[in-house]
Amino acid sequence: MKKFFKVFFDVLLWILLIVAFLVTLLVFTSDKNNGVSKLFGYMPMTVKTDSMKPAFKSQDLIIVKEIDDLYKLKKGDVITYYTRINGERALNTHRIVEVNENNSKLSFITKGDNNPTNDTDAVQSVDIVGKWTGKKIGGIGKAMDFLRTKKGFFICILLPMILFFLFELYKFIVALIEFKKPQTTEIDEEEIKRKAIEEYLAKQKAEQGETTVESSNSNNSEEAAEKTEASEETKETDRN
Repeated sequence: MKKFFKVFFDVLLWILLIVAFLVTLLVFTSDKNNGVSKLFGYMPMTVKTDSMKPAFKSQDLIIVKEIDDLYKLKKGDVITYYTRINGERALNTHRIVEVNENNSKLSFITKGDNNPTNDTDAVQSVDIVGKWTGKKIGGIGKAMDFLRTKKGFFICILLPMILFFLFELYKFIVALIEFKKPQTTEIDEEEIKRKAIEEYLAKQKAEQGETTVESSNSNNSEEAAEKTEASEETKETDRN
């Protein structure tokens, strides 16, 4: 059972280390990609509103992929793009309801599945970030946003990594101490066993010797007593 928990703990630590490494990559790549985290062409994004229900909803984490050829986009695809929301440039993810091409320039009319009308502004090809892969993880978008903060990064990523390396350092030191200890060979073990057996036999022999001496003393005492009685009886007879 102890070995099981040790293996389980080691596996858990490695999983945390891998997750920490991936999140670290996402955090650093977001700084270099206009705030969008990207790993091998894939971008995890947190949904902020319910405009695309039931496809996905607020606080879901969706996976968006870079697009190699914008001309492959078609009606029904869900795309992530930059737009103006409340006067600020922000990311939005809606479904394409119409594709327009004018002088080899593409633009797209989009709409949220849960919205009654199309979006006001057409999406230009230069503003498109990627296409939704159809994959989502419900409810963990908020956790991902927390991990991207300094506090979240320290608590959930940096601290576990520090603990992991401290634990590995501890195991290394213990292994080093064990390595420096005198190693008992098989010959040494056999010698120890042999000596232990000899000591045991000697002890048994000594105990048997003591028993024999006590028995001999007891017999001598009985013989002396018998001789004394016989001598007294002889004296008694002579007197008579």
